[in-house]
Amino acid sequence: MKTHRGFTLIELLIVVVVVAILAAIAIPSYQDYIRRGRITEAVSALSEARVKMEQFFQDNRTYVGSCVAGTVAPQLTNTANWTFACSGQSTTAYLITATGTSGMAGFAYTVNQDNTRATTSLPAGWTGSGSTCWVIRKDGSC
Repeated sequence: MKTHRGFTLIELLIVVVVVAILAAIAIPSYQDYIRRGRITEAVSALSEARVKMEQFFQDNRTYVGSCVAGTVAPQLTNTANWTFACSGQSTTAYLITATGTSGMAGFAYTVNQDNTRATTSLPAGWTGSGSTCWVIRKDGSC
C-alpha cells in the first residue's frame, strides 16, 4: 500500500481563501494607519512653524517679512506628502497651510496667529472638514 504525502487541492483552496479574507481586512487598516502617521507629519510641522512665527513677531513686532529664507521663521520645506504655504502676513496676522499631495491628496490643515487650528478639507470617507481642530482619525475626532 502506497501512502501519499502533500496537500489536497481543497486544503490549498481553503488556505488561499483564509489568506484573502485576512488581506481584505488587514490592508485597508494598514493604509489608514499609514495615513494617520503622515497626518502627524503635517500637524507637527504646522506647530513648529507657529512657534517660529511667534518668535519672529517677538523680534520684529510684525509678521510681515516672515516665511522668508534666512529669517527665524523660514518657509516650510515641502515633503513627499505635504505642500506648505504661508499667506496673509500682516502686522498682526498670518495663515500657514499644509495641503496633502500624492497619497495624502484631499487633506488640508491650517493654523493662524491665534493658534486656531482648522481642518479645511478631507478626502471622501473622512469626517470633520471645517472642524476647528486638526482631524487625525477617520471618525472626525481631533
